[in-house]
Amino acid sequence: MAAPIIILGANGGIGEALARRLSARGAELFLTGRSPEKVGALADELKARHAVCDVLDPGSVAAAVAEADTGEGIAGLAYCVGSIDIKPLKATKPEDFIQTYRLNVLGATDAIRAAEKGLKAAKGSVVLFSTVAVQQGFANHALIATAKGAVEGLGRSLAAEYAPHVRVNVVAPSLTRTPLAHTLTANEQMLQSIAGLHALGRIGEAEDIAALADFLLGPDSAWITGQVYGVDGGRSSLRTKG
Repeated sequence: MAAPIIILGANGGIGEALARRLSARGAELFLTGRSPEKVGALADELKARHAVCDVLDPGSVAAAVAEADTGEGIAGLAYCVGSIDIKPLKATKPEDFIQTYRLNVLGATDAIRAAEKGLKAAKGSVVLFSTVAVQQGFANHALIATAKGAVEGLGRSLAAEYAPHVRVNVVAPSLTRTPLAHTLTANEQMLQSIAGLHALGRIGEAEDIAALADFLLGPDSAWITGQVYGVDGGRSSLRTKG
């Protein structure tokens, strides 16, 4: 059995799109998710191994990673877990920041810590996910931008710490059409307004983000590490109106 690529959050929009891309190119997969029904159904469809995993529980994460590694090491790890926490600072509480940090940052550190030995054995690749809101400041994004800024720092730090054995990169999308973003994309007027803020005139699709993650987990990116890539329709760097 080949060394697997672990996808945490495989039943989310980007996680599922990534799983389908990797499966199509014949990668060995190990999928995790909180919903036994959803992650089980996807794993059955893609003929992949899987485990139910709560990333807020370090023991659950460690057990899933241990189950994934059958002795061949771990070829890759994608932490496709996150949140969209948008509210003004005055409406937040300290525990909101702690919870958002736990989900987006500590869950990732628990997974990578548990996978370190296997990743080094297989010379694997790690992909984390940030947001355009770290580089391009948006109102009411203090919660999520703070946590995702930490994800970018984590990615660069671990790329240095794990070199030359393991590569670590970060993908930073803009708004993407996924179940997580449904409240922002369901209203057509709001959707078109947000799409117009992007140079390419649309919001992202899960496949747009998964395509880069797939590349970063594969052999064609063998000389790339420590990078943060915007997949954002130009929003982080281009201004086409006004």
